[in-house]
Amino acid sequence: MDDQNKNLILATVLSFLVILGWYTFFPPPEPEQPVDVAVTENAAESGTTLVPTADATDAVANATTEEASAPDAPRLAIDTPRVTGSIALQGGRIDDLSLKDYRETLADGSPIVKLLKPVGEAQAYYALYGWAPGAGLTSSDVPGANSIWSAPAGATLSPETPVTLTWDNGNGLTFARTISVDEDYMFSVTQSVTNATDGTISLAPYGTLARHGEPEDLKNFFILHEGVVGMADGELSELDYSDVADFDIDPRDGSRSEVKQVTTNGWIGFTDHYWMSTLIPEPGQGFRSIAKFDERRGIYQTDIVLPTVSLAAGNSTEVTTMLFAGAKEWASIRSYEKSGIAGFLDSIDWGWFFFLTKPMFAVLHWLNLLIGNMGWAIIGLTVLIKIIVFPLAYKSYASMAKMKELQPEMEKLKERTGDDRQKMQKEMMELYKKEKVNPAAGCLPILIQIPIFFSLYKVIFVTLELRHAPFFGPFQDLSAPDPTSLMNLFGLLPFSGPEAGSILALVFIGILPLLLGISMWLQQKLNPAPTDPTQQMIFAWMPWVFMFMLGGFASGLVVYWIANNTITFTQQYLIMRSHGYKPDVFGNIKSGFKKKPKSES
Repeated sequence: MDDQNKNLILATVLSFLVILGWYTFFPPPEPEQPVDVAVTENAAESGTTLVPTADATDAVANATTEEASAPDAPRLAIDTPRVTGSIALQGGRIDDLSLKDYRETLADGSPIVKLLKPVGEAQAYYALYGWAPGAGLTSSDVPGANSIWSAPAGATLSPETPVTLTWDNGNGLTFARTISVDEDYMFSVTQSVTNATDGTISLAPYGTLARHGEPEDLKNFFILHEGVVGMADGELSELDYSDVADFDIDPRDGSRSEVKQVTTNGWIGFTDHYWMSTLIPEPGQGFRSIAKFDERRGIYQTDIVLPTVSLAAGNSTEVTTMLFAGAKEWASIRSYEKSGIAGFLDSIDWGWFFFLTKPMFAVLHWLNLLIGNMGWAIIGLTVLIKIIVFPLAYKSYASMAKMKELQPEMEKLKERTGDDRQKMQKEMMELYKKEKVNPAAGCLPILIQIPIFFSLYKVIFVTLELRHAPFFGPFQDLSAPDPTSLMNLFGLLPFSGPEAGSILALVFIGILPLLLGISMWLQQKLNPAPTDPTQQMIFAWMPWVFMFMLGGFASGLVVYWIANNTITFTQQYLIMRSHGYKPDVFGNIKSGFKKKPKSES
């Protein structure tokens, strides 16, 4: 077997290892685990949230529980260009928020995405603010989950009109909460307290995000992080819901919790596939970051607890924190990071290859803004990637062309050395050295493609900008598999194709996977088929195996692979011709269909 064939077999083995490794490390999503209905309903009905408490020397000394009731309490409307919802005056909770720009599905009339949900709905999810009582105070002296706040009649929270809620404990303490919101997804919450009593009090401001049960659309996919996400002094933390449920039990309140002391900059919250809610103290503000799980009620919770304040009689104090609640848009999150929220762009799950995925998406996003179509942006990104790796590709294809030129010399060498393999290898290496040929260069394009392929798949899978991003015709969601099907002749027959994700959908593939297989097959035909029957069989089947295996991937990724194969074919053909070797593509195709003589079969 000559070295060129060895390279081809090595390339084949590497390709299959990529697929094997992919399904090992990125298995299909596991079936959703059934939720304990009794626990979830109990949590939803009670609205119980573990509230941090404080004494004069520590922001957190104990924890208490309060139960929310009266779900029909008055509400204050939220209306901005991008979100709509309301604030419950009971507890002053931000617990009803929907995203105007995003719908659940592509179907006509699909409802807009609802991010936050009040107690009483399935998977209740809300933000709660307050003051943890310290020395000189009890839980009844500070506003709690049942406290009814006052608000201006007819007020609506918008970017132009902040709102102020007030609550008086009747014993000399007056609390106010001013809430404002920007044009996108950032809320600012300024909490203040005025001490009209005769003594000094201490209390600690806090913010809480509570989630009753796991999200109903939790994907449990290895490549995607969903759960708690936080930043603490430059250190990113990503915790799955199962990780939080495995924390050690806190003897103070019986919850499972993890506490971190953040010195200067940080944030913590929950992230879904495309949406996120995050509690953010002001930059430079130290705080205590807490992630916890109350397994008795099935509530996941993140807290920020700011330092305890000692407030003398007649004085007042205030503190401002922020709440991000919305879509994980690159532009918005990047803008917030530039405005001072350290590491906020890392809330998007860039993965292990972040040094590739971040710049890759930045270029893709720029191309999409420039072109106005994400499908063409992916093709444009493919062209740019091929330009960047062209020097290595050129070296590889030039080496392959020289190898073709050396075939007659190598055949003579085999005849001369006979069965002496050691001598043949020695003389072959001398021939390579003399002609300045690197037989391993042919594997470089494949090795380069592995991290690029993984990184682009990560970008297409996790970034919001690919969700429901149209290309043309039937391809209206580049984050989803090809919607066309061979079963109905790609829409020509009057019935629908198989359901996406089913076995039939993998068998009756669409247009894009079919084009992928054809592009790989044509790329093979730049070279004659190997003489060895085993190699012939492997290479004959490989394009079609890849066609079916990649057919269920996101159509945006298949578009990239088709564009990559097309450009690679063109580059290889032109480079090999420039070095004196003229690939006979049509001849190689024709020979592949010729019937072998019986003596060769």
